[in-house]
Amino acid sequence: MKQFIAFVHKEFYHIFRDNRTLLVILGMPVVEILLFGFAINMEVQDIRVAVYDPTPDTFTNGIAERIQQNAYFNYLGKVYSMEEMGELMRKGKLDLAVVFQQNFQEDLVHSGDAAVQLLSNSSDPNRGSIAVTYATAIIAGYQREQTGLMQMPFQILTENRMIYNPLMKSSYMFVPGIMGLVLMIICTIMTSVSIVREKERGTMEVLLASPLKQGTMIFAKTIPYMVISFIDFIIILLLSYFVLDVPVNGNLLLFFLIAIIYIALTLSYGLTVSTLVDKQVNAVIVSAITAMVPVLMLSGMIFPIDNMPMVLQALSTIVPARWFIEAVRKVMIQGQGLMMVWKEILILIGMILFLLVVTIINTKKRLE
Repeated sequence: MKQFIAFVHKEFYHIFRDNRTLLVILGMPVVEILLFGFAINMEVQDIRVAVYDPTPDTFTNGIAERIQQNAYFNYLGKVYSMEEMGELMRKGKLDLAVVFQQNFQEDLVHSGDAAVQLLSNSSDPNRGSIAVTYATAIIAGYQREQTGLMQMPFQILTENRMIYNPLMKSSYMFVPGIMGLVLMIICTIMTSVSIVREKERGTMEVLLASPLKQGTMIFAKTIPYMVISFIDFIIILLLSYFVLDVPVNGNLLLFFLIAIIYIALTLSYGLTVSTLVDKQVNAVIVSAITAMVPVLMLSGMIFPIDNMPMVLQALSTIVPARWFIEAVRKVMIQGQGLMMVWKEILILIGMILFLLVVTIINTKKRLE
């Protein structure tokens, strides 16, 4: 029994002496429960909505006021032409447009029915359909209220039109996210393991002692993995287009440019990870955990970022996949051009430069 207790005591001693193991054992559950608890919120909030009302009247103003007062909507006010509404939708500044027909109240009183068109941005089909459901419920509630006051039957007809994704296919939402996730995991693991393998075999010292500068040597090692990663991207794109029927509505060259920049970023992150660990198994674990969890939870791939607490929204800005997924949805699904994705491109390039600087600083001329 004493020997058994001694072994148990020894094992506890080893665990508490290893700070990294202790951090994983005690810290990981805390991080995961907080992330899953706050990030997983299936409610759709902060829906940006605008109203186009060519002939304002009591009824249209009443419906607009109820939309403005609803906690789920972010009321942006009225637009004064369909062209203005379409421009806001193309720029990604509008999630839902409520369009009243001309002479709404006059038709409602005389003929007993009038129409409202609900135009939703359904590149995210879940968000688009829920936004329409909220607006339809508000209009139906206003109709019941006015029917009781006026003591006359009438009907407000709602017509739903889903912009960018008329068939409401979920693949339109998930394909950009899958691209970001797969490339992030594969590229990061491949690059980090390749560098750490050189360390374990002792060949890294030979490479560092070569006449090549550190930056040139690092760039040379990433080229093969960039080519392989781009082939992976092409395979995913072809499967998405021919098997899942996800269109590429935007410029294909711009789409490839965004993909190349993102692949370069993921490879840079793999290089950074390789400077922090000394074993291949550690490189795989660190790359997989730090690449997969943030993409799944904080990139907008599954859970809307607008629904998260402000702390997690701020944290999501340092997740590269967030900007890649946003750019892909704009180009691939919405057919936007360079002027609509320049911010995402600049952020991704800035992250590449930052990671390369960190990698070069951490790379040592002689390995211990």
